Amino acid sequence: MSRLRPERVREAIRQEISRIILHEIKDPRIGFLTITKVELTEDLRYAKVYFSVLGEMKDKTLALKGLNSAKGYIKGLIADRIKLRFVPEVVFKIDDSLEHTKGVYDLLDQIKKEKKSL
Repeated sequence: MSRLRPERVREAIRQEISRIILHEIKDPRIGFLTITKVELTEDLRYAKVYFSVLGEMKDKTLALKGLNSAKGYIKGLIADRIKLRFVPEVVFKIDDSLEHTKGVYDLLDQIKKEKKSL
């Protein structure tokens, strides 16, 4: 299998799920969220879909519950729109890398302030 194909499928799935969430899912638990990345297994059977949500952890868990309840609907729309032999089994995951990055920057700022005070 070409090395480019999984990358193209990954990006197509990310874009399609973003469109579906933006235009077709009307679940109030799913607020303003962004699909940050999709990880596919080599056989394209399983997809981990990472998303980030603005807000507190409560908002993130509500969005996860909303996405999980719409998983079958999303998978059906992906099957209609992306021509694949097998539609990957989708697992939604909260992407906390933005919070981690913010925490690192906060620590660096704190260290910089402490050095200035010495």
